[in-house]
Amino acid sequence: MTVLSLIACLSLLAWLWLTFGQGGFWRTDLRLPPRGAAADGPRPSVAIVVPARDEAEVLPESLPSLLAQRYAGEARVILVDDGSTDGTGELARRLGAQSGAALPLTVTSPGEPPAGWTGKLWALRHGVELAGDVEYLLLTDADIAHAPDSLTELVAAAEAEGGYDLVSQMARLSVRTRWEQLIVPAFVYFFAQLYPFRWSNKPGARTAAAAGGCTLVRREALARVGGVAAIRGAVIDDVNLARLVKGGGGRTWLGLADRVDSVRPYPELAQLWRMVSRSAYAQLRHNVFLLLGTVLGLALVYLVPPVLLLTGLILAEPRVAAPAFAAWALMAATYRPMLAYYGRPAREALLLPFTAGLYLLMTVDSAVQHWRGRGAAWKGRTYPAPDQQQNELPVP
Repeated sequence: MTVLSLIACLSLLAWLWLTFGQGGFWRTDLRLPPRGAAADGPRPSVAIVVPARDEAEVLPESLPSLLAQRYAGEARVILVDDGSTDGTGELARRLGAQSGAALPLTVTSPGEPPAGWTGKLWALRHGVELAGDVEYLLLTDADIAHAPDSLTELVAAAEAEGGYDLVSQMARLSVRTRWEQLIVPAFVYFFAQLYPFRWSNKPGARTAAAAGGCTLVRREALARVGGVAAIRGAVIDDVNLARLVKGGGGRTWLGLADRVDSVRPYPELAQLWRMVSRSAYAQLRHNVFLLLGTVLGLALVYLVPPVLLLTGLILAEPRVAAPAFAAWALMAATYRPMLAYYGRPAREALLLPFTAGLYLLMTVDSAVQHWRGRGAAWKGRTYPAPDQQQNELPVP
């Protein structure tokens, strides 16, 4: 076999493994677990904690959806203003004072985070403490809008047979602009490839993940593993929270949402680029060898098939073109369900190699920014790599 045909076959073997051996990561049929028998009984108490930093642009679309939750139990919303400079706190109070709110709203501010804390987790800790002795905490981002029965369905799922200590839904992100349509479905697809939902949901499995935009957690389970303080420096807080709860003996569940949506627009590539690159190198534990492996892996899995298919056709070499074509076909077939979930046409699956190339560059850029001392930057704050901090849990 020639070198090119060998590389094409390696890419095909990688796709055979991903398709049939990576926990069915490409499937999009995981929704909230069915309601348990107790779903129609008395509802447990819940506090909805919303960390918010400079969110005045999206708050009018998201916060009213939380205040309008139809829930047959004690519930309230706690918005934690994390040092906003755009009037987020004042706007939240005005929205909470409007007629029609079903749940009460508390707006508070914890001040600047101390050393070793990210701003979001410092805000979450403050909100969790203010929530008091509730049974559940719904941790949701300020850009997430919920259907009126979202809280009811989340709690019912957590109370289903066997019970869950953490139930998380990956909110449906905006795909209105062309760049969003190109980048966003792939973002969720790559996340599921890294953390197959079925593996994450399996008790005893090492994989654990959650989506930070919508996570319901039992207060007792969170307290048992040390609370928010146990992950206080984690940039990728959702995955670390799930690993913490699952590692402490809790049951976790993660799936795709149908009626929980992000209202934050990303109309330009630069905004999407920052969203990905700010945490990509942290995901690799700031390890240069993992970075090199990731770059080579992305190239082999996503870039090799189209390049070698074209090369094989030009050289009239079927031993190169055939495995490359098969690899690209598997790539497109596994991507199709995610495109359908986002309402995108099947033909866009052919663009996944180009999108993967962008993600490769974003990952490299994330490392470059870290080497320049900028770390994970977000909304005016920069977080350097943890120096072997105990609270930064390893990724699977």
